[in-house]
Amino acid sequence: MTRSTRVRLNVAYGSWDLIWSHVHRILVINLGITAANLPLLAALQLYHHPWRHPLLFGPLLLLTGPSLAAAFAYLDEAGGEGQPPVRAYLRAYTRLFRPALLASGPYLLAACVAVADVVMLRATPLGPPLVPMAAVVTVLALLSHVVALAHVAGHGTVARRAFALVPFAVVRHWFLTLVNLVLLTAGLLLVNQAPLLGLAVLPGCVLSVVWHNCRSMPLLTTTPG
Repeated sequence: MTRSTRVRLNVAYGSWDLIWSHVHRILVINLGITAANLPLLAALQLYHHPWRHPLLFGPLLLLTGPSLAAAFAYLDEAGGEGQPPVRAYLRAYTRLFRPALLASGPYLLAACVAVADVVMLRATPLGPPLVPMAAVVTVLALLSHVVALAHVAGHGTVARRAFALVPFAVVRHWFLTLVNLVLLTAGLLLVNQAPLLGLAVLPGCVLSVVWHNCRSMPLLTTTPG
């Protein structure tokens, strides 16, 4: 005779609480990112080639900075295990709006200039040597932009030395930077393929890992002077 065994899944209350806290943080960040960037999402639905409309998409891209900084600040307040209310994201967005814009401006400007160089030079004799360099500058500027926002979220302000330290930290900690690049690229591609489902699931998950990676960069953990 064979005995049938019944598998029972016993999960302690603390484990369920931890799981729900994580899900709660992800949902709050997804909602905050989506709501704060509705104008950008609407513009992307109307114009499928945003690089052809720099005057429209430039300011809209700049406004992504406060929403990302608020997401990082929300994760900071959660401390990895907490469950801050939704209004904590709104408070962080309001408090960090100005410093996040100041931190975003130089990096996004550098990225836009590099993209413009790629578009103008790709069909010229100077394209083969210069286009790869401009593409590297674009990626470095965008990744530095994300790390700078994590720095702003942790300190509540932007230090002048951060504009020099952040790109150096991005290059020095290349493995963490590579992980951030893969996650952000995959997240954007998936959101582009399925916008509603992607925005409902991915932003919080991706930014949680990116936040941990940014906090692991030692140059950005000291208080700015």
